[in-house]
This record gives sequence, structure tokens and C-alpha cells, in this order.
Amino acid sequence: MATPKSCPACGGTLEVVRLHCTDCGTEVSGHFQHRGLLNLPEPYASMLEMFLSVRGNVKDMERLLGLSYPTVRARLDEAFAALGLAHPEMPAQEEDRKQRRLEIVRSLEREEISSAEAVEQLRELQKGRKS
Repeated sequence: MATPKSCPACGGTLEVVRLHCTDCGTEVSGHFQHRGLLNLPEPYASMLEMFLSVRGNVKDMERLLGLSYPTVRARLDEAFAALGLAHPEMPAQEEDRKQRRLEIVRSLEREEISSAEAVEQLRELQKGRKS
């Protein structure tokens, strides 16, 4: 169960000051500051929880969510950015374009689109990159 963040009576900030072990009864008192994932708002917290539950397999997330790879990656990038862990090496847009090119080629291989359609889609993708 998630720890409530605001007081149900006045809306003020709640602070954890006591922890209790349900097995042995040990209690620890003090001021405990929540950090990282515990303070992450929705939908970012759920997205990263799913990412951890599938051990970082974005393809599994794609299947579970019924979303395309670029969409899942974009949402993960947003969640990581909200956590302060943005990945500077490859912007999400470039990764999305790379994945979209791969999807176009795979559609062509499966004969879902014609070669002319594939060329047109790749041109449109390239145009979007320049703008």
C-alpha cells in the first residue's frame, strides 16, 4: 500500500516518523524522507513499475500495453525524465525514428505495404526529421 502524501483532514504534507515491523514488532522512529520512485506521480510510477516487473524488456511492455515500441519508449523516457534520469545519449525522437524505419521495413517484408508505400513512408519520416 502506498503511503498517503497529504493529510486527509487539512491537505497538509504528511511526513513518515515511525516504522513498525509486522513480524517482530520492532519500531523505528525518526524523520524519513521519501525519495525517487515513492514521490513519482502517476502515470510515471506505474510505467516504471511495469518496466521493472518485466525486467526492462520494452517488447514485453509493448505487448502488455498494446502500444507500439516508439510509444512505449516515449512514455518511458517521460517517466525517467520525471524521475530526473533523462538519457542524454540518444534523444527519444531519434530512437523513435529508428524504430519507425524498422517497422516500415518489416511491414514491407510481410507484404503488408508495397515498396512504393514504404518509400513514401520513409520519405515522410525523413521530412519530419528536417523540420
